[in-house]
Amino acid sequence: MKKYVGAGLLFSALLFAGCGQQTETATSGDATEPEKVVIGSVGSDAEIWNYIAGLAETKEAGLSIEVKEIDSGPQLNTATVDGEVAVNAFQSLGYLLSFNNDSDKDLVPIATTYLEPMGIYSDSIEDIADVPDDAVVALADNPANTARGLRLLEAAGLITLTDDFDNGTGTPSEIEQNPKNLTFNLIDDTTGPRILQDVDLALISNTVAFEGGLNVLTDSLYKEEIDQNTKTSINVLVTTEEHADDPALQKLADLYHSDDVKDYIDENFGGTKVDVQEDITTLWQEVQ
Repeated sequence: MKKYVGAGLLFSALLFAGCGQQTETATSGDATEPEKVVIGSVGSDAEIWNYIAGLAETKEAGLSIEVKEIDSGPQLNTATVDGEVAVNAFQSLGYLLSFNNDSDKDLVPIATTYLEPMGIYSDSIEDIADVPDDAVVALADNPANTARGLRLLEAAGLITLTDDFDNGTGTPSEIEQNPKNLTFNLIDDTTGPRILQDVDLALISNTVAFEGGLNVLTDSLYKEEIDQNTKTSINVLVTTEEHADDPALQKLADLYHSDDVKDYIDENFGGTKVDVQEDITTLWQEVQ
C-alpha cells in the first residue's frame, strides 16, 4: 500500500481505515521509508516480535515493526477490530473461533506460527498410566482451552468424548465415558502451576507452564502432538478481513519462520514452541 509523491514533498502516508497507528508508508524524494506495522501481542509472543522488530531482515523487507503489549486476549482482538493494531500475535485458531462466535466479529488468520503443546501436569503422579480413580483435574475456564484440555485427556486415554465434540467450544458435559470418575475443576488458566499441589492433574497451556517454570517437553506426564485434533491449537497471526491481503502483513510470516528467529525461539523457550508452516486458507476452512 504505497502512495508516490513528487520529489518536493517530504512525507505522505497511507493509513488503514480508522487508525493512524496500524501501518503507514512514507517516501522522501526517491527514498522509500520502511512501512510501519503495529502488532498487538503479550508475554513470550511480544518478546519474539520485539526481537523480530530489531532484525536487519525486517528492515530489508521494508518494514518497521512496533509491538504494542496488551494483557488481555479479548482486548487484543478488540484492538485489532478497532484498528488500534494492524495484526495480533498471541492466539490459537480455537481461541479465534470462540472470539468470533461470542462477539459476532470476523477476524481472520493470515499465517500460522507455532504449536505450543498443552501438557498434563501433576505434583503427585509420575506416570499417566497411574492416574487414580476419582482424581481431581483442573481445566482452564475459557472455551478454547477447556475443549483443548478435554481433547488431550481423551488422547491420553483417560476419557472418551462424544462424536460431535467441538474442539473450540466443547465442555465436560460432552464426556461420553469417564471410567476413572474424574472430577473437573475449572480454573483461571494463568494459575495452573500454582494450584498443582491442590489437584491430582492440571491441564496447562505452554505459555503459562513455561512462565511458571515448567517445560512441557520434560515436566509433563503427557502432551499434545500435531495431528487432526490439534489443528485448532495452532497459533496464528490475526487481522481483519479488510486487511488480510495487505502486502505488509503478508511479509510477517516469512520473518517469523526465518532461521534466525527459529534459533532465537529454541534458545529462549526451550524448544516448547513447535514451528508450524501450513497453508492458512486450507487450515481455516478445515477448522470452521
